[in-house]
Amino acid sequence: MTTLEDELVPRKSVVTHKKNQRLKSVLSYLYQEGACTLAQLADVSHTSIPSVTGLVDQLLEEGWVSANGIVTGNNGRRPTLFGLRPDGHYVIVLDSNTHDTRLLVVNPLRQIVFQRTVDRRLEDTAGFLDFLARFVTETLTESAIPRSAILAMGLAIPGLIDARRDLNLTYSSLNPTDQSITTWLEERLDIPVYLINDTKATALGENRFGGGLGKKHVLSINIDWGVGLGIILDGKVFQGASGFAGELGHIQVDPDGDLCYCGKVGCLDTITSASSLVRRVQRAVLDGCVSQLAAYQNDVSQITINHVIEAAHQGDAFAIDQLHETGYQLGKGLSIAINLFNPEVIIVDGVLAQAAIFITNPIEQAIIKHCLSGFRNDLTVEVTKLNGAAKWLGTHAYVMENVFADF
Repeated sequence: MTTLEDELVPRKSVVTHKKNQRLKSVLSYLYQEGACTLAQLADVSHTSIPSVTGLVDQLLEEGWVSANGIVTGNNGRRPTLFGLRPDGHYVIVLDSNTHDTRLLVVNPLRQIVFQRTVDRRLEDTAGFLDFLARFVTETLTESAIPRSAILAMGLAIPGLIDARRDLNLTYSSLNPTDQSITTWLEERLDIPVYLINDTKATALGENRFGGGLGKKHVLSINIDWGVGLGIILDGKVFQGASGFAGELGHIQVDPDGDLCYCGKVGCLDTITSASSLVRRVQRAVLDGCVSQLAAYQNDVSQITINHVIEAAHQGDAFAIDQLHETGYQLGKGLSIAINLFNPEVIIVDGVLAQAAIFITNPIEQAIIKHCLSGFRNDLTVEVTKLNGAAKWLGTHAYVMENVFADF
């Protein structure tokens, strides 16, 4: 026989679920849009102003929200603005890559309150996680931010990140025995940890705060020492079955080409990554090419991607031609992705974004030649406007959105 108490339990559960959903929508909106009024929050959470007032009161009590003044320029009674508090609920953004390791402490307003960088690149060794744990602990001590004020940590690293098991299949020696990377770090740091591939973090940053803002279908091409493709479908990062979606750099474009570090031959990485471009330039300088870069002929190892890009901006024909060929080949590879995903915008990120039109123009030329016209009509190709911040912004958003989802 069903009792009144039995009937009330599921009803309470439904009420609690609805309230949590509204709290989640309020926090998400404040995180994305900044300070706003109760009327705006009531609209976005599909509830009444009295109901949203109760939600805001709860968030005020829990230290998530504060009153941020009043709306200016209105006649009559001006409403109060509410926004996320800048103190507390900090997120550690840990970015370890092929150049260095960087830690940022970021508040809910996406303001960096402390940062530290060390000249140690990501290593495929069993001891590297120990280094990361020590680095986080030492940096927090140096910052004087109490551990209790840390909400969570986001770790962005390159490689094939198994999103189901939180393992890195490219840097496999990183993976602890019988544990995920996140669990291992959580046990040593006593902080919730979220793991994301660096290119996917970059794509999320562009979609939430950069050139992909307000767009549902975005491709973010991350051109660094490898080539990665971040895919946003219907406003969400597309992971694929295991989390590996977007490895554009490992489609074969030249069956007779160079051996790729992945073990395959002729991958797009071997002709369009920054490292492959630098190697071609170095070989050409040794062979006596006409360029201001010939000044490095006695020691071509000094030539960096920044030298090539700077030479192009100074009008060096050789450097311009090298970037053009790289961009054109990238455009051919991107044409495949365009035909598959039909994006609204492609955003060029990574070190080659500094080349600007020297890389975007040939990408667009290749797309015109190799894509069906219908796919090109509503497509733009842009260089990132986030000035290198897309990855850490995306990592922060990934953590915050996961935290909100667990409300």
